[in-house]
Amino acid sequence: MLGASQAQAGSWVHGIYSGDGGTRSYQLWVPTGYQPGERLPLVVGLHGCLQNPDQFAGLARLNEKADQEKFLVLYPNQAMLANGTQCWNFMFSINQDRGGLEPSVIVGMVDWVKGHYTVDERRVYVGGVSAGAVMSTILMACYSDVFTAGMVGAGAMYKAATTASGTLFAMKFGSIYSPDDRGYDAWACSGKPRRKVPVLVVHGTADDVVNPINGTQTVRQFLQTNDYGDDGANNNSVSNSPTQVYSATSPGGRKYTVRNYVTGGVLLVQQYEIEGMGHAWPGGNSAYPFADPAGPDGTTIMWDFFKQHSR
Repeated sequence: MLGASQAQAGSWVHGIYSGDGGTRSYQLWVPTGYQPGERLPLVVGLHGCLQNPDQFAGLARLNEKADQEKFLVLYPNQAMLANGTQCWNFMFSINQDRGGLEPSVIVGMVDWVKGHYTVDERRVYVGGVSAGAVMSTILMACYSDVFTAGMVGAGAMYKAATTASGTLFAMKFGSIYSPDDRGYDAWACSGKPRRKVPVLVVHGTADDVVNPINGTQTVRQFLQTNDYGDDGANNNSVSNSPTQVYSATSPGGRKYTVRNYVTGGVLLVQQYEIEGMGHAWPGGNSAYPFADPAGPDGTTIMWDFFKQHSR
């Protein structure tokens, strides 16, 4: 770890993390009112392609939510030397396993935050948009002992593709791989734990960058992962059928459908399907790219899901 500056409440901390998986910069938001020794949740926010931490934070208004609800936000930053469009390299096998290069760097940053701030280890979450969302699926799959729950916005399931060309196909048509098979792979990546991984999946029906079928595949994959995580067996102990389905309209006029998958009284998987939304963050700040201001408030939806879950 190199050169992290000292934090003040309601302020940015900028730093650079170096580990076996490489070197990346990061930004940490310390919320207004933070008191050293006060145990706070941590949210890891992963930007998409053609974005950086400042842009993702501004788009999602995530720092404002952190100030209101009092949690820390860690924003890892993809290096342009690693990917010219600043996409996380989720499609390569070196990044798809526990100890993989980019995932291990992100987890190393989480460990650094835990070492310098009082983090509630029962409440560490990860969420992202687009390429950041797919990296979130890797982190949830391979580090389910670190991340309590996660959010996948306009992304794809774990190992939806394993090559650059496969990624292009999956983005256009959906993954060629079975979500059930990938569900097992995701469970195995953390060492086949008896642990469930709650996940929120958000996708627009008019996404012409990442086909909406990827959202449906992600739901199915994590239901299967949780079926194994529940009792170690593929026995439908976590059902593929939603326990509740309802529709609503956002203040901006976007209709959306919510599917809740509840197991043992716990909202384990939640899917938001937003009608007419493209490749975007719902309710995002229109001053930033990839915003859909007409959509429901994606950041509030994400945090409301996260705060239901504690390890």
